[in-house]
Amino acid sequence: MKAVRLFPRQRILTALLGAIAIAGLVETVPASAQQKPTIPLIVKDTTSFFWQIVLAGGRKAGKDLDVNVPELGAQSESDINGQISILENAVSGHPAAIVIAPTQFAALGKPIDEAAKKVKVIGIDSAADSKAFTSFLTTDNVQAGRVAADGLAAAIAAKYGKPEGNVALITSLPGVGSLDQRAKGFKEQLAAKYPGLKLIADKVADGQATTALNIMTDLITANPDLHGVFASNLIMAQGAGQAIAENKLADKIKLIGFDSDDKLVKFVKDGTIAALVVQDPYRMGYEGIKTALAASKGEQVPANVDTGVNLITKENMDSPRSQELLNPKIK
Repeated sequence: MKAVRLFPRQRILTALLGAIAIAGLVETVPASAQQKPTIPLIVKDTTSFFWQIVLAGGRKAGKDLDVNVPELGAQSESDINGQISILENAVSGHPAAIVIAPTQFAALGKPIDEAAKKVKVIGIDSAADSKAFTSFLTTDNVQAGRVAADGLAAAIAAKYGKPEGNVALITSLPGVGSLDQRAKGFKEQLAAKYPGLKLIADKVADGQATTALNIMTDLITANPDLHGVFASNLIMAQGAGQAIAENKLADKIKLIGFDSDDKLVKFVKDGTIAALVVQDPYRMGYEGIKTALAASKGEQVPANVDTGVNLITKENMDSPRSQELLNPKIK
């Protein structure tokens, strides 16, 4: 039989494969070793500007850290069952870790407890009735409420000479940890520092801007001497601001909103809203993924991280820091 001629490179490869086969060392590389880690980022909903900023921060962290970051969210912030299903499905995919902003304090407690038995869970933005978070990154919402009270007092004093008169609070949904904490800080600060400001209405809505519009309209009708309002999230600020604009009461009623989008920024520019209490959602998303990755590797991570809060007014809205917060890169 005529021998088959092998070129040098072929001879080397053949020898190597033969040696490996003889030694019984041919193994399949695990698929997990070929893939980058997956860390789902679960927000309250994917449509609002605030959560789009959070997702953008997580997306950037994924690129920087070589992490796959599925962007997940319910249909709306009131869709509690939807978020629970999303969390359960995410856990079933065996991710490296999970980052979640709970929609509701009580309802998400047990699902997060169960999830944490299988994977590291990092919380952002809102608390849940669970002690199973490996780390929690959020605005100090009690302090945010205090900042809102200070901003409202300053706006009322600028108009009326001193921080006195009737004020109201509009909360988006009941039982949401972050919103409850903002209300707590707001009320405590009024009581501690501004005895001349009387809280005459504490309204809780259903998460819809039209409801906030109706609540604000009713407050205007029932309280002709109303001096100020704190609308404690973006949707409530949109509705309340619209009511003030439609009734041309921006000079008389000072409104403090929370978070920002194009509509609220315009309201600040034209004076409809006196100030916005603004968080740093981009940092929440970015640092949430970064912390989750570290935790998944067994690294020590802080139990709590305060991501900060700022009061933005017409006077300071063009500063570099304000612009960084008001116009984050979400693409």
